Amino acid sequence: MGISFERVSYRYRDRGMTPVIGLDELDVVLKAGGMTAVLGAPGSGKSTLLQHMNGLIRPDKGRIQIMDYVIEAAGSGERPGRRRWGRSGAGGRKKEQEQGLLQGQPYGQERSKKSERDVKHDNHHNIQKLRQRVGLVFQYPEQQLFEETVERELMFAPLNFGMSEAEAREAALQAAASVGLDEKLLTCSPFRLSSGQMRKVALAAVLAADPDVIALDEPTASLDPVSRQELMELLRSLCTEQGKTVLIVTHRLEEAAAYADEFVVLKDGGVIFQGDVRQLLDSPDTLEAGGIVPPRAKRTADVIAATFGASGMQIHAGQRQPAAAYPLEIGLDASDMADWCVKLLEQRGVTT
Repeated sequence: MGISFERVSYRYRDRGMTPVIGLDELDVVLKAGGMTAVLGAPGSGKSTLLQHMNGLIRPDKGRIQIMDYVIEAAGSGERPGRRRWGRSGAGGRKKEQEQGLLQGQPYGQERSKKSERDVKHDNHHNIQKLRQRVGLVFQYPEQQLFEETVERELMFAPLNFGMSEAEAREAALQAAASVGLDEKLLTCSPFRLSSGQMRKVALAAVLAADPDVIALDEPTASLDPVSRQELMELLRSLCTEQGKTVLIVTHRLEEAAAYADEFVVLKDGGVIFQGDVRQLLDSPDTLEAGGIVPPRAKRTADVIAATFGASGMQIHAGQRQPAAAYPLEIGLDASDMADWCVKLLEQRGVTT
């Protein structure tokens, strides 16, 4: 079961100020078990979408389904700020309908009679269960770190979700190793680490709880190029090897292009594009509207193609097509580009 947002709207409200749009009638369905990259200009709604994922904020309007959990907006007369939770698959269909918790069917799945009877209404219980299954890594990791040592930080979620001390310590060690965090740092205060190390601690703290969904806000910020690539490879392996669903918010299309299965572009709180990397690169209007900078390989190839009068060539991302295309891959190096240039020149009748 995947993730769906149905006509979800959210406004940021400060006392005495005009509400600011976070999400505006947003509709999107995300597949389970893959990596989705969410792109868009600052203020487009990317971070707001992520914060709805594990109940940090709840919608003013609309309905969100995350696996077998349902989050809906407050009904008339309900106190603002209170969360309404239903859990499909987990007490009383009639009562649910009366409370307005579960309206309609989840995407791609009919509710069984058993699941209709097993919905729980304990809000605290449900939000705890959801947060165990959906891990969120903030854009600024210091906002989610609070323990005295790195080790205690990594053990916090496993202990909170019922693991023994020994099990939590083992989970912490495995999570630290998976993100390349030196074991010597486990006894350090997380607030004495570099920004890059703090980001690794924040991610490891989420991984230690073994969630089904991992949502990350600008995960490669403050990392060096090697660490960026290693992190993206790790996130990809979580999908391919462990079947986890990964959602990343990023402004670096170049980094996500070789790893994400699907791309979602937001503007003014709504979706203006959803598709794969080839479709996105073949839509310059979308790139411009979303404030997205094309990968360097594409920019270079476009300049070369235009110089030799071949600006109308179709781009085939991730494939090696003869002359009329260039390869968009994470390892695109000088030899790749040179080979493409030679084919282009030969096509134009230039001897090399």
